[in-house]
Amino acid sequence: MPRPPVPILTYHQVDEPPPDGTPYRGLVVSPATFARQMGMLKALGYQGLCMTGLEPYLRGEKRGKVVGITLDDGYVNNLEHAMPVLRQLGFSATCYVVSGQLGGLNLWDRQKGVPPRPLMDAAQLKSWIAGGQEVGAHTRSHVDLLEADEVQARVEIAGCRSDLEHLLGAPVRHFCYPYGFHRPEHAAMVREAGYATATTTQRARTQPSDDLFELPRVPVLRTTSRPLLWLKVATRYEDRRRE
Repeated sequence: MPRPPVPILTYHQVDEPPPDGTPYRGLVVSPATFARQMGMLKALGYQGLCMTGLEPYLRGEKRGKVVGITLDDGYVNNLEHAMPVLRQLGFSATCYVVSGQLGGLNLWDRQKGVPPRPLMDAAQLKSWIAGGQEVGAHTRSHVDLLEADEVQARVEIAGCRSDLEHLLGAPVRHFCYPYGFHRPEHAAMVREAGYATATTTQRARTQPSDDLFELPRVPVLRTTSRPLLWLKVATRYEDRRRE
């Protein structure tokens, strides 16, 4: 029997949202909202898993009520606000990190008017891992792979994994395409670099037919209510438009 769809949630910042009118304000989920969402999933019998924990379910080797939890970019507020909730509930999550900006800021958002926010440094990422969470790769500089030549794309993809494994002393097995953008050759590069999965921003739960290097996800935004999150996780959510 084919495995059922598996939702992989996408978060970015877990912090108090910036003022009205701030670009991409919707990508900031408040700590209280995040805690209520995770608590709802737990109450409904779901197990929140990082990408490594989710792998056997994606491959059809295991079945169960599971949901993948991913956070893009590596913000310090993920460590401060998301990890305590995840640990309390026995959940794990994968945080996709930009290796060239450890301890820095989200500079790739500057031209869009997004307020700068601190990113985790190596010591903080080690604390994230020590707290039962996982680090994934998000390229070295958050490059738009559609604008990169082949050499740059390979360096960004493979180099990020090498950087993080050297700094953290932990395996980095999962990749996320910056902005969700990629072409088939980029998926091939990710596979060749030794990753086990790669996620996009296509909006859908994963299906048995999905390529493990082009996995869709379910976005969770500032305005995502608990009923809406439940609908996305537990019912048909197959809208594959990009965010």
